Amino acid sequence: MSMALKQVFNKDRTFRPKRKFEPGTQRFELHKKAQASLNAGLDLKQAVQLPHGEDLNDWVAVHVVDFFNRINLIYGTISDSCTDQTCPVMSGGPKYEYRWQDEHKYKRPTALSAPKYMSLLMDWIEVQINNENIFPTNVGTPFPKTFMQVAKKILSRLFRVFVHVYIHHFDRVSQMGAEAHVNTCYKHFYYFVTEFNLTDHKELEPLKEMTSRMCH
Repeated sequence: MSMALKQVFNKDRTFRPKRKFEPGTQRFELHKKAQASLNAGLDLKQAVQLPHGEDLNDWVAVHVVDFFNRINLIYGTISDSCTDQTCPVMSGGPKYEYRWQDEHKYKRPTALSAPKYMSLLMDWIEVQINNENIFPTNVGTPFPKTFMQVAKKILSRLFRVFVHVYIHHFDRVSQMGAEAHVNTCYKHFYYFVTEFNLTDHKELEPLKEMTSRMCH
């Protein structure tokens, strides 16, 4: 990792504080297991597979939080060049436009600038992952029946951050020497969502060509 990149990532220029796992919890142990297989240089395709005897909901919950933290950080590194002026529409090239919809202010899909969309997205995800009724942290507390549905929605929306960063800000990523880091994070994310069928194939379309070259 280049010095410039180290400074960027060390500054922790995320929008918000990271969600952390409490030491001693089952989720923390799983998080450590996931990190260990990544750090061991294990093939990413293997690293995403559900460890023997572990619960799928737990494994997905750990990865959702981890991807949120990491993608948040990636966007934070290019956010100075993603403004209402440079990116008046949240998009992935001319063919793909993403509109924001939620249960509160934006009841209908609404066109927003990329930074506004990103800010609402990160806020929305943060609310979900900090909600004990959706992401229970106590061992033995069951996940709700809707958990996978929520996880899929979070991951599909996080994928859009990759789409926007790759299509509109990749020069900035390269300039900062962050290309290898972003590519590894993307491959990890892609292998994970496809391993467990957590994202609709239509969502993956915008980066299809790049993905076929990068993830054989």
